[in-house]
Amino acid sequence: MKKKHLKSLNTIEKWLSKESGDVKSVKEAFQTIRSTLETLPDLEVSDANGALPAPHEISNEPDTIAVYSDGGCRGNPGPGAYAFVIQEHNGEVLAEGVEYEAHTTNNKMELSGPLKGLHELLEVLPAKGKDPLRTKIKIITDSKYVVDGMKSWVQSWKARGWKKADNKAPENMDLWQALDSVREKFMQVEWMWVKGHAGHPQNEYCDRKANEVMDVHSSL
Repeated sequence: MKKKHLKSLNTIEKWLSKESGDVKSVKEAFQTIRSTLETLPDLEVSDANGALPAPHEISNEPDTIAVYSDGGCRGNPGPGAYAFVIQEHNGEVLAEGVEYEAHTTNNKMELSGPLKGLHELLEVLPAKGKDPLRTKIKIITDSKYVVDGMKSWVQSWKARGWKKADNKAPENMDLWQALDSVREKFMQVEWMWVKGHAGHPQNEYCDRKANEVMDVHSSL
């Protein structure tokens, strides 16, 4: 958690230094903030624990882990963000995260959410004594772009040497390839679409988190 805060402080410090022109004063102030932050315990506290119900998509799959994600962009292209939350069958939140990008697209953010969630699981599962290669994962997203791509398009692109039917490279190929690669590190990864903005607790939670971080950056 401290690493995330320190990374954000670096961004804010650079912006304030540029806007104010008083580089020395800004640097001294932020050094004090960093020193204080370094003394705090490195705890990862989840806003989602106790706030979200158990994932009904895996209600009959006690050995499956649910990864919910949502991403968005204002302007497309423009500033954007994604958020994810990972839950076990009983509702326990294993991890969550949110990331902002100053210039991106909606599709990139939709792809980045599950990608980051899967990478997070590669660290979380071994820490809990679980082997990713023996773990089933279910990705739940409101992006048909992501679901259709991972369930169908990717296999066709790979068969053509990562080319579409028109012999052109797919957009966001680096993210598609990264997702295709990381899913091989798990026993099984299933992709599931849910309707967005329809009251789904986890989807609404991720949407809210992504929009909150965009709101923060838009106010700077």
